[in-house]
Amino acid sequence: MAIVVVGHKNPDTDTIASAIAVADLWTKRGLEAKPIAQGEIAPETAFVLEKFGFSAPEVMTDATDQQIILVDHTDLSQSMDNLEKGEIVAVVDHHKLGDVSTPNPLEMWVWPVGCTGTVIKAMYDFYGIEMPKNVAGILLCAILSDTVMFKSVTCTDADKKAVEELAKLAGVSDVMALGMEMFKVKSAVDGASASELVFRDYKDFDMSGNKVGIGQLEVVDLSMLDAHKEALQAEIEKVKADGRHSVFLLLTDIMKEGSEMLIASDDASVVAKAFDGIKVEGNSVWLEGVMSRKKQVAPNFIKAFEG
Repeated sequence: MAIVVVGHKNPDTDTIASAIAVADLWTKRGLEAKPIAQGEIAPETAFVLEKFGFSAPEVMTDATDQQIILVDHTDLSQSMDNLEKGEIVAVVDHHKLGDVSTPNPLEMWVWPVGCTGTVIKAMYDFYGIEMPKNVAGILLCAILSDTVMFKSVTCTDADKKAVEELAKLAGVSDVMALGMEMFKVKSAVDGASASELVFRDYKDFDMSGNKVGIGQLEVVDLSMLDAHKEALQAEIEKVKADGRHSVFLLLTDIMKEGSEMLIASDDASVVAKAFDGIKVEGNSVWLEGVMSRKKQVAPNFIKAFEG
């Protein structure tokens, strides 16, 4: 039975590209593996897969009796159902360590970089395995997506170097033009329901015993969301009512390099605690320079809930 390679719930481009690439790498190391997803892919990811000739991985959510490689996450809340009934054999990630644990030793690649794709490029190099052109293409796109074309504070020199090398392998001459193509697709909001938009890039966290959801929508111009904000606010209120303390939705303007955060919370004072006493009026707040949930938002809220 093949090892399944899986990223987090509500998959983004990094999660899907990483699952495909790691499955390829493991199979070439003599251990049959296949990529899976925990849900439907987002428009940006569909664009990337089509561009480089891949189809979306099959959806699987139950880990029972599976051998599993986790990519792009180590949080139980973001992982497969019945994870304890499967066997985790490896982890490849770029986030903080979550609450997943294993009874046996495992292979672990967890680096402080902007994208799991950057770690995977180093893994191919480490094992001396040639990366296929189309795999290089999707990993390149994953890094551009996760680092918001190098604008995010999560971006490192290792990410930039990986993009340079992957672009050569993939035959991509204009990396930034490709990035803008992707973000235009990612920015497309008309025709999508409020629920689809909230869950396009959404994660639940356990913060000192409180279930807290943080979603993010990245657009090239925030005005594209003006007609949707009321529905988005109503949707996060609904999601919060389903057993959560708070739900926050980041509306990120990649050109202005900041985010408007919509707030649904039992105690909105956590926002002021998380962001140095920032004044919150109504249900939203502008966060100048904030583009990364991973580095600039989730850690701040974790500390605020501890306090």
